[in-house]
Amino acid sequence: MTEPLRLESAAGRGVLAAAVLGSGMAMLDGTIVNVALRKIGQDLDASLPQLQWISNGYLLALASLILLGGSLGDRFGRRRVFVIGVVWFALASLLCGIAQSPDQLIAARIVQGIGAALLTPGSLAMIQAAYRLEDRAKAIGAWSGLGGIAAALGPFLGGYLVQYANWRWAFLVNLPVALITVLIASRCVPETQDPDAVRGFDVLGAALGTIGLAGMTFALIESQTSPLALVVGAAVVGVVCMVAFVAVERRSDHPMMPTSLFASRQFSAANAMTLLVYAALGGVIFFLVLELQTVVGYGPLRAGLATLPMTIVMLLLAKRGGALSTRIGPRLPMALGPLVCAAGIAGLALVDAQSTYWLDIFPGIVVFALGLALLVAPLTGTVLAAAPDRNAGIASGVNNAVARAGSLLAVSALPAVVGLAGADYDRPAALSAGYQQAMWICVALLVGGGLTSYALIRNPTQLSQRQ
Repeated sequence: MTEPLRLESAAGRGVLAAAVLGSGMAMLDGTIVNVALRKIGQDLDASLPQLQWISNGYLLALASLILLGGSLGDRFGRRRVFVIGVVWFALASLLCGIAQSPDQLIAARIVQGIGAALLTPGSLAMIQAAYRLEDRAKAIGAWSGLGGIAAALGPFLGGYLVQYANWRWAFLVNLPVALITVLIASRCVPETQDPDAVRGFDVLGAALGTIGLAGMTFALIESQTSPLALVVGAAVVGVVCMVAFVAVERRSDHPMMPTSLFASRQFSAANAMTLLVYAALGGVIFFLVLELQTVVGYGPLRAGLATLPMTIVMLLLAKRGGALSTRIGPRLPMALGPLVCAAGIAGLALVDAQSTYWLDIFPGIVVFALGLALLVAPLTGTVLAAAPDRNAGIASGVNNAVARAGSLLAVSALPAVVGLAGADYDRPAALSAGYQQAMWICVALLVGGGLTSYALIRNPTQLSQRQ
């Protein structure tokens, strides 16, 4: 076992760089693809449900298998599994970039999600395991802020590539990033693992979780186009498998999601807040860029540039959000952050064909970004602090799975809930009406997340007093 690293050391900076590049590549891909969706739909003659699957196929694999990815890292080495995930993700990105039909692209996106499930929990677990205790909060804050910037850069970079090159470069751009990440990880990241990790694999749990999420996702996306019996059947299978998943995890000798983690009220509350907030974020990201292009009339690049203030705010304030949480505790930032986000989305909900950027779009994006900067680092730190260090990979995986499942279910359900189908993503009148309803639903989810944090999250001093 190597000595814990200092954040300021060369090796310490290398660990942070590898973790940020790897997880940032996965986050960047999620946002960069949203800008390209309309052009992908036009070029491949895809329907709205197929566009949902292009987004959700990735999220489905990621949410279903990220717990297994964390377990594999804890047992076989976090750096090793992280590097495998980065290489897998790069190869799948190549398949996405050469896809010739919606179905081919959906299949490649599912494969890409598997790679993301391997690398995402490892990125944070490497930080938790590699640094000395006094540097972890700063490292997590830097990781959160820089990773958030990567996600925010997606619309800008995606818009540029789609408008001046081709939507396929939205996927192919991952290849050089992956190469750099693997080189840095191989040179700088120490190998860490859980010496007490169980020897078996929770194959049944992984299968039940995947089938459960897939069934519910299919039912939500296909509710308006597939036969009723098929939709109901998929929903029933999904719910039954998710119930069975929980039962199996409770009884398994080697669960991929140890239910004992949820004995911590802090851990359970943080994940409940994550589900609500990331459901809202997934819905906002999916709809906003489509609204800017189809209704407001922006080209892909201008739509990406419209979100640039989000990048700037995250760059300036995300790390300070982590420092604020360290100083005053996570409860207030995690309660106020979603409410600030909700205020920003309430402003963006009013965007229509007559909207101007500086008066109608810019203010909402800035307020939304301020909320994100306030909540992201405290949320991550709270989840990890509530779990034993040896379960860092699992705790990270659970929280990431909850976040992706929230986004997955929101993107699956919202178009049907607001009455969008077929090629409505390319019809201004239909999309505008659905967009506004979807934004107000997202506002309600964010308010729910803020209230959940205020009611249930406790600061470390409050937890120690209770104990």
